[in-house]
Amino acid sequence: MPDLRSIPDEVKWKLSAQCAARLPAMYELVFLPAVGEKYDELEQAIWIELSKFAFDIARSLQLPVKNSKDLAQSMSTIRSILFGPDYKDEAMDVGEDGSVVIVKHCPLVAEATGIGASPDRAFRRCLAFSLSVQKNLNPNYKSRYVRAMCMGDHQCEIKVDKDAEQEKKKTN
Repeated sequence: MPDLRSIPDEVKWKLSAQCAARLPAMYELVFLPAVGEKYDELEQAIWIELSKFAFDIARSLQLPVKNSKDLAQSMSTIRSILFGPDYKDEAMDVGEDGSVVIVKHCPLVAEATGIGASPDRAFRRCLAFSLSVQKNLNPNYKSRYVRAMCMGDHQCEIKVDKDAEQEKKKTN
């Protein structure tokens, strides 16, 4: 029998992340029929709470969040840490102070599909988590989904730019 220390850290991380990515879909399959309409609200509350942990990660690693480029890259780093090595994305600059995160592979979608759960329900999880993380990291910016794999698109595109409403509040 192999000793835990003999298993490479990369393998342990991959398996741990795969388990974590599969859990939301398993909870959905078991609890959605029992809880009904209230399920989405309860699940979103959990993902918003997880965003607070993501903020703690960013703070402890001193990830930069001053502009859209920093914010997009820091959010990518956080997602990779939490969702594992199979999470694949790229942050790109767009315009003067705008960025786009392109997600090429999402373990939450892959695991949901793999066990027969609805991949489109992953969008609600990701939306609650991502928007909350971004606002916690820098409330002067906003994020919006342009495309989402879980909704049938080839990839996700998350635009990050200045929040005009926040700018107005500062000048008033």
